[in-house]
Amino acid sequence: MRTWALATCFLTLAACTKPAEVLPTATKAVSEASRGPRLITMQVTEDGFVPDSLKLRANEPVKLLVTRTTDATCATELVIDGTDIKVALPLGKQVEVAWTPRKAGSVKFGCAMDMMVSGVLLVE
Repeated sequence: MRTWALATCFLTLAACTKPAEVLPTATKAVSEASRGPRLITMQVTEDGFVPDSLKLRANEPVKLLVTRTTDATCATELVIDGTDIKVALPLGKQVEVAWTPRKAGSVKFGCAMDMMVSGVLLVE
């Protein structure tokens, strides 16, 4: 009887440990997929875009959450150089700008008035 009980206990424990080996990989894949784009909060103030320099990774989706807090600026729109992105920035309202940089390098962003108020996205 003891041998049977020990064998049953061993088999039960062996069966319980098998999924534990698979579970972390599956959980990691699900968490990475459900994480979504990287959120970056920005403001447009009298001093310009804050922050005015951001480090990004190529092929990593980002969502810029931009709020214009002043009328004392020409940055009433956001333009990202080399893209079709041109988004209105209404005073006091957060605007979401989704973008995925595709290659490494510096990408200028700024106002629609020839980027007089501007910043740079440093893509690694």
